[in-house]
Amino acid sequence: MIDLSGKTMNSHIVFELRRYRLLPARREALIELFDREFVEPQEALGMRVEGEFRDLGDPDCFVWVRSFKNMDARTDALASFYSGPVWKQHGSAANATMLNSDNVLLLKPAAGVLPFAHNLPRQKEAERAGAQGLIVVNICSLAPGTEEDFSEFFRDRAMPAMLAAGARIEAVFMAERNRNGFPRLPVREGETVFVWFEAHADQSGAAAYQHRLRQNPIWTAQIYPWMDSRCWRSIDVALLTPTSRSLCAW
Repeated sequence: MIDLSGKTMNSHIVFELRRYRLLPARREALIELFDREFVEPQEALGMRVEGEFRDLGDPDCFVWVRSFKNMDARTDALASFYSGPVWKQHGSAANATMLNSDNVLLLKPAAGVLPFAHNLPRQKEAERAGAQGLIVVNICSLAPGTEEDFSEFFRDRAMPAMLAAGARIEAVFMAERNRNGFPRLPVREGETVFVWFEAHADQSGAAAYQHRLRQNPIWTAQIYPWMDSRCWRSIDVALLTPTSRSLCAW
């Protein structure tokens, strides 16, 4: 793994990208409840809440990422949390904000990138003025069995061009194929996906980055067309802003 920040390396190798469809105007209520009641209890069980986000394109969508040391640790931690006192007390209030919570990708690190290496340790969260920036999540839906070739191309061709244009790559993932050991929380099984997270200072910074990237003739003529041709639908791009407690931020 590449340590992009010089910070302690993230030993977690299993990640969930969770995107919740909420009832109208209930996102802020869920964020307030989540930050007050759910962050520390999950992390006390060995999980890590890597990031929490508002989707700029959907006012009724809450996005978050959590990680685990491995699949067995995930099963144990989820069983403990969702049968424990915190969820018993507050779970119904959380569920009351949601239309569905099963848009979940189970992921593992790819392309040699250490996931979320720029994240602050939780104990330093209070030292910052606030969580800022724009997080861009890109989800590629691939044909089965093609994710390794896609990851290699991304590492060797796409990522260098992105970095040269000014992107900060926060994490790169492919689908985790091991069985979901906690079926009470369903995930999107059987899908072949490749996902990367970028961080930018703000929307203007992200737009300037995209402009610089498009000025690269190799990107426009070769790299992006190759990536796009391997996806069976358009790359899903979400623009996210971090909540006040998100460790993933600019």
